[in-house]
Amino acid sequence: MKRQLILEDGTVFVGRAFGSEIENDGEVVFNTGMTGYQEILSDPSYCGQIVTLTYPLIGNYGVNRDDFESIEPAIHGLIVKEVAEYPSNYRSEETLHDLLAFKGIPGLEGIDTRKLTRLIRKHGTLKGKLCNMEANVDEVVTQLREKPLEINQVARVSTKDPYHAPGRGYRVVLVDFGAKHGILRNLIHYDCDVIVVPFNASIEEVLRLNPDGIMLSNGPGDPADVEEGIELIKGLIGKVPIFGICLGHQLISLACGGKSEKMKFGHRGSNHPVKELETGKIDITSQNHGFTIDPKSLENTRLKVTHVSVNDGTVEGVAHIDHPVFSVQYHPEASPGPEDSNHLFDKFIRMIEEYKNGKVRNA
Repeated sequence: MKRQLILEDGTVFVGRAFGSEIENDGEVVFNTGMTGYQEILSDPSYCGQIVTLTYPLIGNYGVNRDDFESIEPAIHGLIVKEVAEYPSNYRSEETLHDLLAFKGIPGLEGIDTRKLTRLIRKHGTLKGKLCNMEANVDEVVTQLREKPLEINQVARVSTKDPYHAPGRGYRVVLVDFGAKHGILRNLIHYDCDVIVVPFNASIEEVLRLNPDGIMLSNGPGDPADVEEGIELIKGLIGKVPIFGICLGHQLISLACGGKSEKMKFGHRGSNHPVKELETGKIDITSQNHGFTIDPKSLENTRLKVTHVSVNDGTVEGVAHIDHPVFSVQYHPEASPGPEDSNHLFDKFIRMIEEYKNGKVRNA
């Protein structure tokens, strides 16, 4: 069965349908990772987006029970050059087609994904719709141009109620803006006593949990739209050590007076080089974000830039000058992906320990 992708600029790609039969629209982006399609499609940060995978063959090692980053994927669609019908891997339990069909996610294969990627790189991310061949192109284009991008993605993917992952180590409150399971796995690895709270938890609710540290998760969308998170962070800085990842990083910057800006096509992939300014060390990182922090907006704040992207110089990490607070734009918990930056969890645990012992150390 054929299916078409219609973009807001009037471009049409026709290919073969797989996954769910539903029609769906969203912001069309691309990811350059060679592996990790299961983690990508279940990453809550892709809420509201149709993801194009640039690697040509997807689904060849199937889908298993262990590699999900969320229980309910929030992705709006998946576009690939070719989808494997008969995966081969000892962990494989079902095909990519079967998973997408069960989860209500439409897929499109057989189009020129290189052309689509170059189009996005040239013009920036575009709104698009995966729809059947009977859809009227002009009507869909008009609808896409008139429809604004979603602004409530965090509310859609955050947990609605707090929950507990018990441990015997330090108590860490994980603020869920769309947290990947990888963050929780890493905290559990350190035997942390983790309590996950919704994105709109109040300052009083968080502090009453008596946390030793605060983890701010990744998440979708524009950080400027997450006013609850910004106000929460303002009230927590100086009271407890804080580590932010991706959207959590952006929200720390906004809470301290910085500003965010939308990128042309974002960073989405598993091989992005990042430089630590203090040491000159380069980490290869996994990334997934469409917004960045304006470095000039940080000049009059109490934040310092600690990491930058080697590719384009964008801000990849900040630290507070006065308080034990630091953050990175990339994903140190990435699975799969490079493990170069896993040491940041060690840094967070050491920061908690030193803070509790009265040795307040800036990040």
